[in-house]
Amino acid sequence: MRVAIIGGGPGGLYAAALLKRLDPARDVTVWERNAPDETFGFGVVLSDETLGGIEHADPVVHEALRRELVRWDDIDIVHQGTRHRSGGHGFAALGRHRLLAILQERCRSLGVELRFSTEAPPVGRLAADHDLVVAADGVHSSTRDTYAPVFRPRVAAHRCRYIWLAADFAFDAFRFEIAETEHGVMQLHGYPYARPSPDHHPATRPSGPPNQSGSSTVIVEMREEVWRAAGFDELDAQESVARCAKIFADALGGRPLRAGTSAWTTFRTVVNDRWSHGNVVLLGDAAHTAHFSIGSGTKLAVEDALALVACLTEHDSPERALAAYEEERKPVVASTQRAARASLEWFENLPLYLGQRPRQFAFNLLTRSRRVTHGNLRLRDSRFTESVEREFGCPPGTPPMFTPFRLRGLTLRNRVVVSPMDMYCATDGVPGDFHLVHLGARALGGAGLVMTEMVCVSAEGRITPGCAGLYTGRQAEAWRRVTDFVHRRSPGTAIGVQLGHSGRKGSTKLMWEGMDEPLPTGNWPLVAASPLPYKPGGQVPRELTRAQLTDLREQFAAAAWRAARAGFDLLELHCAHGYLLSGFLSPLTNRRTDAYGGSLEKRLRFPLEVFDAVRGVWPAERPMTVRISATDWAEGGTSAEDAVGIARAFAAHGADAVDVSTGQVVAEERPEFGRSYQTPFADRIRHEVGIPVIAVGAISSWDDVNSLILAGRTDLCALARPHLYDPHWTLHAAAEQGYEGPGAVWPAPYRAGSRRPQTGRTDAPKPRLSLGG
Repeated sequence: MRVAIIGGGPGGLYAAALLKRLDPARDVTVWERNAPDETFGFGVVLSDETLGGIEHADPVVHEALRRELVRWDDIDIVHQGTRHRSGGHGFAALGRHRLLAILQERCRSLGVELRFSTEAPPVGRLAADHDLVVAADGVHSSTRDTYAPVFRPRVAAHRCRYIWLAADFAFDAFRFEIAETEHGVMQLHGYPYARPSPDHHPATRPSGPPNQSGSSTVIVEMREEVWRAAGFDELDAQESVARCAKIFADALGGRPLRAGTSAWTTFRTVVNDRWSHGNVVLLGDAAHTAHFSIGSGTKLAVEDALALVACLTEHDSPERALAAYEEERKPVVASTQRAARASLEWFENLPLYLGQRPRQFAFNLLTRSRRVTHGNLRLRDSRFTESVEREFGCPPGTPPMFTPFRLRGLTLRNRVVVSPMDMYCATDGVPGDFHLVHLGARALGGAGLVMTEMVCVSAEGRITPGCAGLYTGRQAEAWRRVTDFVHRRSPGTAIGVQLGHSGRKGSTKLMWEGMDEPLPTGNWPLVAASPLPYKPGGQVPRELTRAQLTDLREQFAAAAWRAARAGFDLLELHCAHGYLLSGFLSPLTNRRTDAYGGSLEKRLRFPLEVFDAVRGVWPAERPMTVRISATDWAEGGTSAEDAVGIARAFAAHGADAVDVSTGQVVAEERPEFGRSYQTPFADRIRHEVGIPVIAVGAISSWDDVNSLILAGRTDLCALARPHLYDPHWTLHAAAEQGYEGPGAVWPAPYRAGSRRPQTGRTDAPKPRLSLGG
């Protein structure tokens, strides 16, 4: 096999070494445009997981790395002059030059041909002359550009400028330092990558050559507008470095910084739909990038190399191997990119969190990517985590999720909400035994607040024939049966109603018969902000007239009055997911030219009129919330800035909290799914508007709930599918955390089940001796 590798970075070199080691007969050539010792950056962080893979694949490389690695456990967060240290994290780093030198030496010893300071031939020619072409040519990959119609790359630039620098001393921890300057917020990320010499004695300033006091990577980052306001766009490289050293003089102990070949740049997230074309395959930054704040660039490239070579070894043809490589790596990389995106956006939005108390700020920073959670941070550093809990107000032994929360005259005993879930089991809008059992079971399950499905304000406002309503007295009486059960059998649990109107998404089949598909018979006419069908070929709604808007407003108010008489503790107005009120808010679904369309202020007009009408009849002591779609996940739709404006408007009209969901507004949406993927929208609204929020969307573990609450990203967490899987999700979360207290009260008939049942034995003695003949 003849193999051509374009790019002599860590990923390309390690792939070359492994390919040659596992089959010395392979002819492997690496082309690298730069000189052997020319590279950007200074230190490289590798995880224990990655090092374990390297050790298994090539003990020689692992041993060479082991001798160079600097290890440390602590992270320091410095904010408003206060330093908080969290331990138990476990990092390993070495200089990028040393890493490249080790890999180059290994390649040469195995017989890999290294061609430095040499441009690779055109990829098409290499593909014709070789059995395999590995494109490890970085974030600006020319290979990716050449085959762009096949790889279908998407490259997104972000909002911060950053620069890689180095300091000639070793930090004793991974350090995050925040500087609030007259121009805006700047941050430093610093970590050691070379040890001090054995006879070095720390001093305020370095004395002697750089390697005597060790070395550290220092990354300085700030928003583009801050970078310009501070004048960095007008400084040369030397002046920029000196300015950074002055701004972060405390972190550096007055020491200088050096830049090497680094320059200010913006991070680019690279995603490719495909990673291979024929016998050409992408690896490392050519295929994907992950923000440096989670330290995964080199890690991902090295792991790509391991997986690629393993797949080539395990499969009998390059085609099958490349398909297997892509199938194995893409989910892993996608998960890492989601974490990296969350971390990147956290730093982009850093000014939002400056008002947090220092310990909570530190916890928020540590858990920003969602990879570090409340639970594993307690394992790593219980003292630090407990100090954050105390500052938050958690009584001893009380997880954050079981602290109470007050909305107007209602105090919820914990932070868990059973999210509204359409059940499609009503008859003529009347809830029956199913609703009593469904909602009653979840109330008995311990959640602080149980929400109904969207309850419709008119027969024409139903989504399906099975949707529940509150437009008749009979329906109100049936709901009273449910609320009475909850209040009597699960005292301390609140029950809320969500009021809404289907708009253009109505008159469809039951979900399990065909979601969003029109009824074959018995359709009713639809109304909406504008005459736009939800799906091509679907029923076209009538555009609402002024008179109809008045009638609808009165329908909402009448339903709210019935909800109050039915005994609900909280009312939520449904302004999300493309239903009627949501249709007014989104520019994609509101094309009106009157006073109810156009600018955001005008698009808000009717939903706010409905809110005011409902608030006017809803009891003053009972809270009222609003659910919104904070983004349409579609070009030209509601933006994150719009969502803040929408939340601010409802807050000004008296909303007690905003339930922050996303999407389902237009059929052509492209959501970015992932664990707790909608939380950043709630987080931003909470901090910019100053209103309590309910976060929802793929929050599935009690560890996530604790993390989000304690970090201050949300006030309440709404969970849907987990409560379908386990109606007693909240009580089981308490049992699994060993919590017993007022935040999770087991109903008297269920107390015997408050401990996990015993299972089969797992403590059988293990074999200790192997006796020979």
